[in-house]
Amino acid sequence: MTRAVLICLIAATVVADQLTKAAALSALSQGTAVPVFPGFNLTLGFNEGASFGMMGGVMAGKPLLMAALTGALTLAFAVMAFRAQHPLERIGYGLVAGGALGNIIDRLRQGAVTDFLDFYWRDWHWPTFNVADIAITLGAVLILAASLPLRRRKEHVLDQS
Repeated sequence: MTRAVLICLIAATVVADQLTKAAALSALSQGTAVPVFPGFNLTLGFNEGASFGMMGGVMAGKPLLMAALTGALTLAFAVMAFRAQHPLERIGYGLVAGGALGNIIDRLRQGAVTDFLDFYWRDWHWPTFNVADIAITLGAVLILAASLPLRRRKEHVLDQS
């Protein structure tokens, strides 16, 4: 994967995230669930904390601090993306960086991250999330998959033949 393709992946992740959040902001009202199918609603919410609302109380009212902390991590993930040799690692770090950038944009623009995807079972709801969170999670899974020893050994054997 070339640097240009990696930059396009990061940009596409940010654009997809921001477009879906814009649609959610224009079509949904905060606190009103729109049923899509059993177990899934569209529900507009705002997160001032980290992933899944962690540290929400600590970071409430401090969007610039949260953006700065997230920005430092995003820069580190972007550097790792450009340095990664394994394609899955490169894609994974790119998705993490793109998702984090999407959430940083929200923090700078409105002081909190827009969330709208609401999965539930009976009365239990998973924390509401967004496309950036999906990209970050998928990126982490790809990074872990690339680090699996079995996969690395197989590729090493194939490279030697």
